[in-house]
Amino acid sequence: MSVLVDDDTRVVVQGITGGEGKFHTGQMQDYGTNVVAGAVPGRGGEEVEGVPVYDTVDEAVEAEDANASVIFVPPAFAADAVFESLDSDLDLAVAITEGIPTQDMAKVNKRLSEVDTHLIGPNCPGIITPGEAKLGILPGDIFSSGNVGFISRSGTLTYQVVDSLTDRGLGQSTAIGIGGDPIIGTGFTDALSLFEDDPDTDAIVMCGEIGGEDEEQAAAYIDSEMETPVAGFIAGRTAPPGKRMGHAGAIVSGSGTGTAESKIDALNDAGVPVGDTPEEVAENVEDLL
Repeated sequence: MSVLVDDDTRVVVQGITGGEGKFHTGQMQDYGTNVVAGAVPGRGGEEVEGVPVYDTVDEAVEAEDANASVIFVPPAFAADAVFESLDSDLDLAVAITEGIPTQDMAKVNKRLSEVDTHLIGPNCPGIITPGEAKLGILPGDIFSSGNVGFISRSGTLTYQVVDSLTDRGLGQSTAIGIGGDPIIGTGFTDALSLFEDDPDTDAIVMCGEIGGEDEEQAAAYIDSEMETPVAGFIAGRTAPPGKRMGHAGAIVSGSGTGTAESKIDALNDAGVPVGDTPEEVAENVEDLL
């Protein structure tokens, strides 16, 4: 099985007529993803990569029975694109866009509590169920089908750890790049609960980084609610306090929380082995299985 996406997922690409949208639409199609529509205001009636374009997501849902969206829209307009997906009652929206203003995402976050749509991102590489569908910019060739769920804040780290898993024959049920911004849709705890409920996910990898308290909260959830074993990795161990390291959310305040050490300690206390390298993470997954 899988979580959130499979070969029945019908995708509308918001921003399909832009350079990134067009390129990655082709990449998703090549992987086998069922891209059924694009949505760009004022561009309805056009066609991109053989995909019909509509003016709105609502029109795409009505005409093509789309149930998920991928958002390749510039930062100034991306929040409106997310709202459009939420208002169209899609099952899933994946916001790839980096640089969406935090105040815009705060409004999106409030709306999320009122709908059933799962939002992944923003500032994320997307989601993939190997061999079935990918939504976003993930390089499909490094993934393989299997029973390991994968969650990561970092796109590059995703590729490194997944490559190590695949090299050891440890395929993935679904891999989710949740994004590194301070305000995102699906967080670690949300994703962990999805995998916990998936009978074909036998172990989970959770790759975090410095900044915020999401990993500590996830550790508490693992300790109290989960039976599926989890292996971890925390990036940014050498980062100085107060300095942003790559992601908007990857900053340590110096208050004693959000550090690599506090996250590793919390995960260890919850019974989660934390690897020092991607290869060690894969070794830990082997041990858990």
